[in-house]
Amino acid sequence: MRLYELFEETENTGLSDREVSGITDNSNNVKEGYVFVCVKGATFDGHTKAAEALSKGAAAVVTERDLGLSDQIITADTRKCYGKLCAKWFDHPERKMKFIGVTGTNGKTTMTNIIKKILMAGGHKVGLIGTIQNEIGDTVVQTKNTTPMAYEYMELLCRMAEEGCDTVVMEVSSFGLVQHRIGPTRFDISVFTNLTQDHLDYHKTMEEYYQAKKMLFDISDVSICNIDDEYGKRLFSELSTEKYSFSRKQSADFSADNAELYSDGTAFVFSYSGKTYPVRMRMTGTFNIENMTAAMAALVRFGVSPETMLQTIADYPGVKGRCEIIPTGRDFSVICDYAHTPDAVENILTSVKEYCHGRLICLLGCGGNRDRDKRPKMAKAAASYADLTIVTSDNPRNEDPELIIKDILAGFEGTNAEHIAVTDRREAIYKALSLAEKNDIIVLVGKGHEDYQVLKDNVHVHFDEREVVAEGLKLL
Repeated sequence: MRLYELFEETENTGLSDREVSGITDNSNNVKEGYVFVCVKGATFDGHTKAAEALSKGAAAVVTERDLGLSDQIITADTRKCYGKLCAKWFDHPERKMKFIGVTGTNGKTTMTNIIKKILMAGGHKVGLIGTIQNEIGDTVVQTKNTTPMAYEYMELLCRMAEEGCDTVVMEVSSFGLVQHRIGPTRFDISVFTNLTQDHLDYHKTMEEYYQAKKMLFDISDVSICNIDDEYGKRLFSELSTEKYSFSRKQSADFSADNAELYSDGTAFVFSYSGKTYPVRMRMTGTFNIENMTAAMAALVRFGVSPETMLQTIADYPGVKGRCEIIPTGRDFSVICDYAHTPDAVENILTSVKEYCHGRLICLLGCGGNRDRDKRPKMAKAAASYADLTIVTSDNPRNEDPELIIKDILAGFEGTNAEHIAVTDRREAIYKALSLAEKNDIIVLVGKGHEDYQVLKDNVHVHFDEREVVAEGLKLL
């Protein structure tokens, strides 16, 4: 691709035209003929590598300020420019498919997976971009980020388009939005699930977090908002484009009524425009009623009739690591869930409490190098609903696990909630299993689908709670 062609939709380069062999924002990847985009991150500024990139033969460097270099192209925002360049490099795959986006703190993975399942059942070939994995139809593509980095994102979209996908369903993270990873992608439909405390180590305040999420709805044709959530209600009131509300508590464009919760599933009535549809699903919990209502609302606006959804919904087993039942063969149950915010912990525990006939035992940990403020809040949520909480490690990263646990334990102060601390997560799971009695339910929160732990210096070690539970059962 020629330099002028690459930049024709972004900047006037002011340079002589030449052939471009590649684009990158990673100085280590620069080769002869590349365009290097200087991005400033939290710990590293790509501008410091601009001269080095040119010495390696880069065709040009894109900067946010004048570096006094002969082959520099100055732009106001290099992240935004890079997203647009990646789209151009891959011939705008984001223009070749329809997009359904889901954002919020909780529920994104469940919702995107059920939307994809229903669309696939209806004959669509669908690409999925999400936390657990990316998918092209039935082909799994592993992922490192909920929203891939700009180049990887457009490369993935290009592959999806080439393999015949007509629709992409994706979890859109706040990081992906503020860092412009999705380039010029525009969404046909976007859903706002909820907003609770998370990622404040990055966003600093809830207002900043909200504004990051709101960016999705500035690039969406149709917006669907959860008005049972404080921020969802606010978003709905602030939008001037085509919008719809959903709720399980109040009057809305799409409603869930007459909910019935069972240990093996849930039933409710889905309503809109004066029509009602009885829904039965294998997923449990009131939060999954919200997820399903939102998914059905998005699909209705996408042109799918509720009648065609019901059987797929009834057969759908749920998402790995989201209120997932781990078989025990005993007279007690074990559930693992990805809950890693105070609200998510409350959601899973309140839902399980409704059908728990014994004690509710919660195993709780918090990730290291992440928002410390939510740790005692997660403990308070556990203290409010669990009969026993076992405090342990999650992904400690570069923090001392004992100090993380100390932060968590502060949330039990002033309560009478029974709790113990077992630092090693494997031993903590073994302890929970040894304490379980008939009809008890153990809820392992925090890891969910993850099959690893992240230790110091980003060392990943294999850790699958399904395997750990099986090992622990053999020791009983």
